[in-house]
Amino acid sequence: MNAAELSAQYNNFPDIQRSEVKKFVEWIRAQPHMQNLSEAEALHFFHACHYSMENAKQVIDTNLTVRTHCEEFFSNLDIERPELKRAMNTVDVFPLPKSTPEGYKIFVGKLNDPNASNFNYADCMKLYCMVYDLWMYEDGIKPGHIIVLDLKNCSLGHLARIGILQMKKFLFYLQEAAAIRLIGFHFINIVPFMDKLLALMNPFMKKELKNVLYLHNNMEDFFNYVPQNILPEDYGGNEAACDVLRDNYYQKLRDYRLDMMEFEKRHQINEKLRPGKPKTSSDLFGIEGNFKKLEID
Repeated sequence: MNAAELSAQYNNFPDIQRSEVKKFVEWIRAQPHMQNLSEAEALHFFHACHYSMENAKQVIDTNLTVRTHCEEFFSNLDIERPELKRAMNTVDVFPLPKSTPEGYKIFVGKLNDPNASNFNYADCMKLYCMVYDLWMYEDGIKPGHIIVLDLKNCSLGHLARIGILQMKKFLFYLQEAAAIRLIGFHFINIVPFMDKLLALMNPFMKKELKNVLYLHNNMEDFFNYVPQNILPEDYGGNEAACDVLRDNYYQKLRDYRLDMMEFEKRHQINEKLRPGKPKTSSDLFGIEGNFKKLEID
């Protein structure tokens, strides 16, 4: 995989003191339960935490701990596995080539297969995280990120296949552990049962996420946040069609298959070596038996 050039990133963000990032790297490498991460990876966390060393330490520990204990999203990252092949046929997840005028980068997720019986939420989220990790590694730090979820083709059948604990885990990761500055979380082509989807999400969303959550009844409203010209041609934009942008990134995952499997190994916590008490999945997410699937009427 081709990592974004470090010198260019520091030039683009002159407020970041490289000496501080290097101190952060030294701290990471001094932790017995963490593996050695690169300066480029550390930079993502330092930037996402607005240059707060203490916050960055907490977030990177949480990130690696979630990756270790949330196996359904972050383990078995062989893109040739049958469940990931199915996910690639089920959903389109891809970044847009261009940024907003503010420099924000956009990540799109949408259903490709309307047949709910082929939808496995955990596998689709695993694919989502794999594309996101590869993109972030290659793209480097940015002023902010926007997530766009297109609900076209989404049915109550899809919603019924999302476990409450799975939703809790993903939103926990997004809010507490992801090394990004999330500027906007936009739903487009919203569905009549939007209240049921929000009922699934609401218990696990902090105020900060709710403040950047947008529901768009029409695309003109959405274009106020993401200019139409930088969108795929499916939305009247100037970029290639969604399936082309999707295929480009899915092919990258195939090209970097071994790298992604190695990436998984390097982003694990050794709980036996953690100073103090080891953490478990229930420490992060609660007891799984207390969570049921959302009842869909």
